[in-house]
Amino acid sequence: MNTSTEAQTNNIQRSEFGKRLKASMDQYGPLCVGIDPHRKILANWGYNVDAQGAELFAMRMLQAAQGRAAAVKFQMPMFERYGSKGFAALERALYAARQMGVITIVDCLRGGLPTTVSALADAYLKPDSPMLADAITLLPYYGFRSLTNLVGEALENGRGVFIASVTSNTEGISLQSAIRQRGDFPGQTVAYGIAHAAQNFNEGVDGMGSVGLIIGATIGQWMKTSGVDPSVFTGPILSPGYGWQGAESKDLQTVFKGTRGNVLVTVSRSISTKGPQIADLSAATEEIAFDVREALTHAMDENDRENAAKYVPDTSGLDPALSAANLADGRPHMNI
Repeated sequence: MNTSTEAQTNNIQRSEFGKRLKASMDQYGPLCVGIDPHRKILANWGYNVDAQGAELFAMRMLQAAQGRAAAVKFQMPMFERYGSKGFAALERALYAARQMGVITIVDCLRGGLPTTVSALADAYLKPDSPMLADAITLLPYYGFRSLTNLVGEALENGRGVFIASVTSNTEGISLQSAIRQRGDFPGQTVAYGIAHAAQNFNEGVDGMGSVGLIIGATIGQWMKTSGVDPSVFTGPILSPGYGWQGAESKDLQTVFKGTRGNVLVTVSRSISTKGPQIADLSAATEEIAFDVREALTHAMDENDRENAAKYVPDTSGLDPALSAANLADGRPHMNI
């Protein structure tokens, strides 16, 4: 293989996650279903508050999301609380999602020294990873450069990352809007530096990149303070805060004004509280997916709005054999 071909192959691989996610968003809309097995919800569903309950919950949420949402996001600490059994439950749920063709994000929000975070690639981002996912979430507050090698490993394996920039927790803004005194981007906010460094990985990519940001849907009043402009970012934007945390359609339109189909809105409890019946969970997923798509379509520029595809979820072709219920028991721990 000559140098030109190697470079082309490498570039294709490094943009793979962004292209797969964009295709899924175009087909199913900009909703990411959060799989967060809160103890209260497990109890309300009549499940045991343990690893088995969390796994059963995850399988039902997967069935509701399949064919109705672009991706699912697993809240890793809510599985980790049950120790090794919780990790095994997450591993099986990720396996089921892969078999169902559902794009997966593991919300581990990890950060640290380069030698520490490199272990995350072994756990989640390589073909033989025990908990193989399509993307993971990261914290950059050891310095963005501490993540550089891990981001590179994710891209080389056709995976993606989402890096926290302007989060939906109110106390975060004091850190994220702080002005950088030295190093890269002096005089700019911490959030701006993170967003700019993430965007560098997406430069030269045809279409949506694979290095994303986390920008909360509730931060409209802090947009100017943060210095971050979502409309110029070309990677995926993962946005928590809609629904249960208080953000509404008008907040999506404010925060993501001018974006062009790269915002993925995560919703968990507004869906899971409708369970445990699959029909109710599915109906809630479809309703919220429609509302989110409408809001983000209105946030687009007029020309982009006219070209936006209508969201019509088609679940008629789903293979019942690949439902989460049929993958829940007795399946081998495999990586594909």
